[in-house]
Amino acid sequence: MSDYQSIITEVDGAVGILTLNKAYRHNAFDEELITEITVGLLELEADENVRAVVLSSTGKSFCAGADLNWMRAAAGYSPEENLRDAHRLAELLSTLNELSKPTIARVQGPAYGGGVGLIAACDIAVGSYDAVFALSEVKLGIVPAVISPYVLAAIGERYSRRYMLTAERFSAAEAYRIGLLHEIVPGDEQLDEAIGEILDSLLGNGPKAQAECKSLIRVVAGQPIDEQTIAETAQRITRVRASSEGQEGLAAFLEKRRPNWLAE
Repeated sequence: MSDYQSIITEVDGAVGILTLNKAYRHNAFDEELITEITVGLLELEADENVRAVVLSSTGKSFCAGADLNWMRAAAGYSPEENLRDAHRLAELLSTLNELSKPTIARVQGPAYGGGVGLIAACDIAVGSYDAVFALSEVKLGIVPAVISPYVLAAIGERYSRRYMLTAERFSAAEAYRIGLLHEIVPGDEQLDEAIGEILDSLLGNGPKAQAECKSLIRVVAGQPIDEQTIAETAQRITRVRASSEGQEGLAAFLEKRRPNWLAE
């Protein structure tokens, strides 16, 4: 793995783990952290041994949003520099969202602003009871623009209106209720147990089929069920069913054996 200053990447069997490692700054975004997360994700994406990716953090906070010193410096940026800065975060979120491998956010503490965007861009999110969330940008006179597509997809327009406009903090229970978290658990030990169970389920499935599912969801979400969507979905199942993995999965089921992606 590469030598990073703000993150840790490791591979445990078929699981890639990317850990935000700036606990002393509550894992708040700055240019270095954004760049390293992006590069780390691409590194895990390219590793053929990695089947799923867990996004985690050290310390008490998952991610406190933007680093205050970084924001203070950004206040003096030219329009071109500001745009370039925004594009870096947009690239990170797009990379996370479009990773071909399943992603799980392990949320052990508070997540604010862009930290909520990270969670929303993951496929699955599990948090501890004491995690707290806020879309706090309007308190600073700015907007959660870059994270908005992912947050809207996760919690919908109605809850986005409330929490983007009020900047209220909300609990893990509320995050679960509105769809930001899929599961909430008492503490770190239970967090790891819950994620372990999800990983067991993920690793039992066809890796190429999972990548195809992620692509399918991105294409179909929000689209009307019209002739174009029907044709698109029919073409996709036809192509995947005829693929080597599709043929192997069906054959293994019929022959009552393990598919080759589960071979010892």
